Amino acid sequence: MAANVSVLNPEKPRRVLIIVSNPAVSQQTGWPVGAWAAEFVHPYWEFTEKGYQVTIASPEGGKIAIDGFSDPRDASQYSAHDILSLGFLSSPHHAALLENTPGLDQVHPDDYDALFVAGGQGPMYTFIDNTNLHQFVADFYAAGKVVAVVCHGTCILLKARLADGTLLVHGKTWTGFANSEEQYADSFVGQRIQPFWIEEEARKLEGTNFVVGPRFAPFAVRDGRLITGQQQYSGSAAAKLVIEALGV
Repeated sequence: MAANVSVLNPEKPRRVLIIVSNPAVSQQTGWPVGAWAAEFVHPYWEFTEKGYQVTIASPEGGKIAIDGFSDPRDASQYSAHDILSLGFLSSPHHAALLENTPGLDQVHPDDYDALFVAGGQGPMYTFIDNTNLHQFVADFYAAGKVVAVVCHGTCILLKARLADGTLLVHGKTWTGFANSEEQYADSFVGQRIQPFWIEEEARKLEGTNFVVGPRFAPFAVRDGRLITGQQQYSGSAAAKLVIEALGV
C-alpha cells in the first residue's frame, strides 16, 4: 500500500521516539498503573502509516504494563471500542515491543527527528519527579527538534526547564488532562484517583497559557515545536501535528 511509504526520502525515513511510563502502583488507589494503550498505539499507527521508524522506550527500560482501563480486553470494557489498541496488543510482533523497552540511557536524541511522550496513570508517579526525564525532554527540545506530550504525560511540563532555568512551557500555549476530566474519572470510580491535577497545577504557573477543549474530545495544540494533547482521545491528533511539524 502506498500509505506506508509516503515519505520525502524513503532512503532515510523520519524517526520518532515514543516514551511510555514504567510500571508503578498508585498511592491513591493501590492499583497497578502504567501507560495508557491508546496514547502510544494510536500515534504509533499514525507514524508508521507515514513510513516513519518508531522506537518505544521508557525512562528505566524493561517491560511495560498498561493501565487496565486502557486494555480493550479488560473485564471493565472501558476501552472495548479501541480496536487499534486491541490489534496492537494482540499482535505478537507489536506486543513484543513492550517486553524489553530501552531506557533513556540506551537511546540517543541525535537518532530521532521527534519525541512523543505518552500518558496514562503511571506518569503521575514515574514522570513527575524524574529529573533525568525532564532533562532529556528539555534537551531534545533545545536541540531544535519536535516534542509532543499527551494526557498525564504533560505533568513533566510542570517541571521541565531549559538551560537558562525557564520552564519549557514559558511563553507557550499548551494543554493536558483537564480538571473536568479528572472530576468525571473520580466520579466514575467513586474516589480520588490522581495525587494532583495537571490543569490545577498548570494554572499556578506564570508566563504560560494552559488551555483545554471539551471533556474527552480530541484536542491537540501546536505552539512551534511543542505539541500537546489533552487526553487519551488526542493521541492521533497530536501525532498528526508532529507529522505536520516535520513537513512530511
